[in-house]
Amino acid sequence: MSGLTAPKGTFDTLPPESARFLAVRETLTAPLRRAGYGYVETPVFEETAVFSRGVGESTDVVTKEMYTFDDRGGRSLTLRPELTAGLMRAFIEHRLYDGALPVKLWTAGSAFRYERPQAGRYRHFTQVDMEALGVDDPALDAEVVALGVQGFRDLGLTDYELLLTSLGDETCRPQYRELLVEFLAKLDLDEETRRRAEINPLRVLDDKRPEVQAQLGEAPLMVDHLSDSTRAHYDAVRQHLTDLGVTWTEAPRLVRGLDYYTKTTFEFVHGGLGAQSAIGGGGRYDGLSAALGGPDVSGIGYAVGVDRTLLAVQAEGLDIGVTAGVQAFVVPLGAEAKQLAVRLVGQLRQAGISADTVYGDRGLKGSMKAADRSGATHVVVVGDRDLAEGVGQLKDMRTGEQRPVPVGELFETLRASVEG
Repeated sequence: MSGLTAPKGTFDTLPPESARFLAVRETLTAPLRRAGYGYVETPVFEETAVFSRGVGESTDVVTKEMYTFDDRGGRSLTLRPELTAGLMRAFIEHRLYDGALPVKLWTAGSAFRYERPQAGRYRHFTQVDMEALGVDDPALDAEVVALGVQGFRDLGLTDYELLLTSLGDETCRPQYRELLVEFLAKLDLDEETRRRAEINPLRVLDDKRPEVQAQLGEAPLMVDHLSDSTRAHYDAVRQHLTDLGVTWTEAPRLVRGLDYYTKTTFEFVHGGLGAQSAIGGGGRYDGLSAALGGPDVSGIGYAVGVDRTLLAVQAEGLDIGVTAGVQAFVVPLGAEAKQLAVRLVGQLRQAGISADTVYGDRGLKGSMKAADRSGATHVVVVGDRDLAEGVGQLKDMRTGEQRPVPVGELFETLRASVEG
């Protein structure tokens, strides 16, 4: 053995837990497909500028957490720390804005951040990401939020909470920024935090250190300084959410960790995950396209952590993805029977039935153990004596009942038994 292991802060997802992982990812993406969102694949690395300009120069993601390297051509590339900026780059590069709007996209994949590994927070993680681009409509904001909620509902989660606020826009944020800068200037902050306050004072509100949070109790809130238009937008979003049966908690101090959010901003948290309670979130980002060199079009979306949602599923004791590995299993005893088993398993799979057989030289006892581990409800045992009689033994693993079936009828009988 070489002693090689997965890099620190990463992990392998293996059976049987991987079945739960896939089930969570499938359930989170199903509402997006039903709503007409189209699937997109983008590279797991981009030019570094995609994230430094898109995510924000002042964010911890850009300043501390990105995996950045120069390739052999001297180009600065970065493993994606999140998925939205790459999707927006693709939206701009391929001029998707020239078609019908909004453009509705979704993807799922890996992201990478260099941070201290801890429970529920890793350096390699998987997200489901969706974006609705090109239209600024409160009803679209509500659709996006509701689709996230639907994914959690479909999983059976109940101990989650939707936090909601508005971060204003260019019509009201400059005035609010001045108020916040004036407030922060009076606080006892370290030099790095003061520099951050000069670049993006909203980021200071997101500082998790107790000594900083203790001084922010009287900080002005963006939601109290919205312009008439952004207030009307936020009111409309909340009305549409009410109409969609979505409940939320007002979170006026909510600040997402990326710089591009405007107006509607939200986060999903789960009560069973301790301090690292966020399982997803998002919001509107009407300036992101322009920041990346594209047209000045609006957008809204969210990302949900598949790994973190799986932890929430486990915290609630839900049996997501706990299903039998296969439906049918064929146990051949002898070379001639092996040929029949391979053919029968192939026929079953082509018919849409999950099936497997024994590989390698095993006796009846070892083969039946393999059949039992497979989770199959029906097992066919075929030995030399059975073949001489032209039959196979079909066993219902749930009841223990066993009966002979003519070889020529094995496929249809087994298919009918499994589907029945």
